[in-house]
Order: sequence, then structure tokens, then C-alpha cells
Amino acid sequence: MSHPNDVPPAVFLPQLATELRNRQAVAPPPWATFVKTGVHKQRAPVQTDWWYLRSASVLRKIYLKGHVGIARLSAEYGGKRDRGSAPYHTRTGSRAILREIVHQLEKSGLVQPYKTRGRRVSPAGEKLLTTVSRDVLEKLAADRPELAKYL
Repeated sequence: MSHPNDVPPAVFLPQLATELRNRQAVAPPPWATFVKTGVHKQRAPVQTDWWYLRSASVLRKIYLKGHVGIARLSAEYGGKRDRGSAPYHTRTGSRAILREIVHQLEKSGLVQPYKTRGRRVSPAGEKLLTTVSRDVLEKLAADRPELAKYL
């Protein structure tokens, strides 16, 4: 059984984003075309499908962390704020984006609430993550036979 930790995120996340788009589990809201992803950014994302990639990344992070809330996720997606000649300071990412993504994932049944401690991945979400990681691992093993032992 493959695990999302078994595959590199650079290969795993685009495949998961495609799967989320095909299932119509998430959809970008109208304001997603011009919103910044945090106060530490100067511009909005230039990729047209950035919402699906961020949703895949959020789902993977919730799976890896066990249970996590919006505040912890915004700290994960934060960065350094450029303050001119003053020293850089760490800022959190946009909680509105993360809240909307988590609500969409919860509505599609991939994430579920965990007591009063945030959200965790549901069994359907776990199945999706393991099947996508297995598909990615099979593609990687076709190119590099030494990875076949992890299937």
C-alpha cells in the first residue's frame, strides 16, 4: 500500500489537483482570479489553475498532520514580508482562501471535523490520496525499475 509520503510532492500534487478538478470536489470562487494568497505576496498567482493545486496541497497537509485548523494552515502557507529597508518579518497566509478550500473539501466529503480541534481527512479522502499516490508511484516505477519494490 502506497502512502502520500512515498512520492515526491512535486509529482503528487499536480496529479491530485487534476483528480480534484475531474471529481468537481473544489471550484474556484469568483474572487479567486485577483486575490493575493497572503500579505507577504505582492501579486495574485499567475497560474490559471492555482486553486486546484492549493486545494491538493491543503488536503495533503491535513493528511500528514493528522488534524489541523485554519490558523495552523495559514502559518504553513505564510512567508516573509518585505518591509523595505526594515528587517523581514514572518506573516501568515490568507485564511479566507484556506477556509474556503477546507469548506469545499468538507462539502465534497474528503475532510471531516475532528472534535473541536480542526479538520482531518475522511476515509473517502484517505482512499483518494492513497490511490493517487499509488498511480504516481506506478508511473515513477515504470521509468525507474528500482522503485517497483515500493508498490
